[in-house]
Amino acid sequence: MQSDTLLHIANFSTLFMCMVLKFPQIFVLMRAKRSTGISLNSLLLELTGFIVFVTYQMYYDYPPPTYLEYPILIAQDVILLLLILYYNGSLRQSLVYALLLVGGWRLLTVERWIIDLAMSLCTFISAASKLTQLQCMWSSKDAGQVSALSWGMATYTCMARIYTTSVTTGDGQVLVRFVAMTLLNFWVLLTVIYYQRRSSSSKKDD
Repeated sequence: MQSDTLLHIANFSTLFMCMVLKFPQIFVLMRAKRSTGISLNSLLLELTGFIVFVTYQMYYDYPPPTYLEYPILIAQDVILLLLILYYNGSLRQSLVYALLLVGGWRLLTVERWIIDLAMSLCTFISAASKLTQLQCMWSSKDAGQVSALSWGMATYTCMARIYTTSVTTGDGQVLVRFVAMTLLNFWVLLTVIYYQRRSSSSKKDD
C-alpha cells in the first residue's frame, strides 16, 4: 500500500512538474529576446530523444502514467525551438525541422527492430543533447539565458522516473537512460549555477 502511494506521488509530481518544466526557460527567453547560451543542436537532440522514448513506450503498451509527461515536454520544446529560431532570424527553417521530426517519428513504427534500435540509441541521443549544451556554455564561459530552474526540475523528474520505472516495467534500457539523464541534468544545472554566480560576481566588481 505504501509503495502504491509513493508510486502515485512520484507519477503525479513528475507530471505536474513537467507541465511547467520549460516555462522558466521560455519566460527567460521571451524577456531577454535573445537565445544566448542556449544550444539549438542540444534542443533538437533532446526533442529527438523525447520522440523516440514516448514512441517506444506507446509501442509496447507501457502504463500511460510512466510516460504521460513526454507529449507535454515535446510541446514545450517545440515552442522553445520556435522562439530560438525566431530570435535567431531563422524561423523559416522551422518547416524543415517539422518535416524531419514528423517523418522520423512515422519511420520509428514501421518495423519493430527500428523502434528497438532507436531506443537503444536514445540514451546516447539524449546524453549528446546535454553534452552539447555543456559544450555551448564551456566555449562561451557564460550561461547566457539558460534557466537553472528548468534544469533543476528536469533533474528531479528523471530521479522520480528511476523509481517509477523500477517498480512498474523494470525495463533495463529505460532505467539506464534515466540514471544517465539524472547525472547529466545535474551536471548542466551545476554548470549553469557556476556561470551565473561568476557573472553576478563580475557585475558587482564592475
